[in-house]
Order: sequence, then structure tokens, then C-alpha cells
Amino acid sequence: MPQISVERSGNVATITITNPPHGFMDAATVAELDAATAELDADPAVRAIVITGGVPGVFIRHYSVRELETLARQLRERGVAVDPARPVPPRDIDRVFGRLETTPRPVIAAINGFAMGGGFELALSCDLRIAEEGQYELGLPEVRLGILPGAGGTQKLPALVGTARALEMTLRGRTVGPAEAHRLGLVHELVPPGRALERAHQLAAEIAALPPRAVGHIKRLVRAAGAVPRDEGLALERTLFLDLLLSDEALERMTRMNADDRDIRDA
Repeated sequence: MPQISVERSGNVATITITNPPHGFMDAATVAELDAATAELDADPAVRAIVITGGVPGVFIRHYSVRELETLARQLRERGVAVDPARPVPPRDIDRVFGRLETTPRPVIAAINGFAMGGGFELALSCDLRIAEEGQYELGLPEVRLGILPGAGGTQKLPALVGTARALEMTLRGRTVGPAEAHRLGLVHELVPPGRALERAHQLAAEIAALPPRAVGHIKRLVRAAGAVPRDEGLALERTLFLDLLLSDEALERMTRMNADDRDIRDA
């Protein structure tokens, strides 16, 4: 059975990932996510995307360790060796996570249970993370297997919690409950059990109602803030500011605000 289902409500699309009984991510999950996110990214009618888990108590538990073991054995049998001077090219999972980060649409993770390893890396690739209260864990425990977070975790976690805390968590393989995740800034909001998807939809609808071109430009700039030199980021910011200032939608909104003498918060 397919692991990915997509439902649309107005201009918000919800991706539900269901791989019973444990809710692991595997190659099939990645392939289906690739197809689903590519389709949504190409649809101008979609203005926001929500991702959640379909197995009770699980967002995505983690990537299948059985599949990783099989891959390791196959590569060893082929005599594959790694040279840091020759980086490994991007894989399908990198393309999927990269698409979530670069699509102009906001992507919101409705975390309704376990999200560790690759599952947590998927959540880190989203723009906003809403987590339910409960007895489950989030984090990057890969070091306990003698490996490391290999789908962006070592690069994205420090941006949220700082280098010192990221080192403490990844070197120990320490996972945390949703309350601590919220205190650390790993998730934006903590909601009662069963409410993550509802809250994610509220946020998605709120942002989807705003001018999509402005939303896309803002996401692009903020995402690039730590990845490009500051002068380049500022140059792009003023360029995209002017691009929006000249747009019909911005002019109409500014004219309406000034004519009605509105507060900018009510524009």
C-alpha cells in the first residue's frame, strides 16, 4: 500500500506518512515523498503544506535500520570506499528535504509522536514545527549505531540550538521529550495531544491567506541568512523588496491601507 496520502483543503495540502506498524522511513517513503512534494511544488494553487504522521504516536520514528544494514553490506561487498576529498553526490532524500526548504510555500510539521533520526531531520527541513504533548522522543541518536545524522541533522540542529547544545545532543545521541524540545527551540509550539494537525492547519491557512509572492521571498531570504555572506543577503533582500514594492498586489494593499487609514497590522 502507498505510504503517502495527500489531501487538499482550499489552498493547503496535507501530506500524511503511514508505514505501519512502526512508522519507519525507508526508500519507498522517500520515493513517494519525492513524487508528492514535486507535484505540490509545481501547483500554484497550493500555498502551504502540512506534513504529519499516520501511525498512532509516530511522526516518523526514524529511518529503517534494517534497510541501512542491508545497504552497508551491499556497499562493503562492492568494495566501496569513501574519500572526504570526493564528496558523495546528493541522494533522493537530500532532494526531497531540499525541496521542502526551497519551495516558496511554507511547510509545517505537525509532530504527533516519535521523530528521531531521519524523521527528525524531515521535521528540521520544515519551516515551522508544531508538537503535541506526550510521552515520545525527538532527536538524533545515530551515534549509538556508530553512524551520524546523514540527511542534514548536523547542519540544521546547530542553527536552532547553537553549536554547544547541538554537540551535546548529537555526541551523546540524546533525544528529548516534546516539552524539552519546546524549551530548546526545536519546536515552535506545544499543543495538547491530538491537536498538532489542527494547529498546523490554522497556521497554514493564516500564512496561505497572505500574498504568496511576499511569503516566498521572505522564506527565501530567511533560509539563506546563514548560508551566504551578509552583504550578499542584504543585496538580495533589497532587490526582492523592490520586486515586491513594484507588484500590483503590494500597491493595491498599500493604497487600501492609506485610504482607510488602517494600522499596518490590519492591512
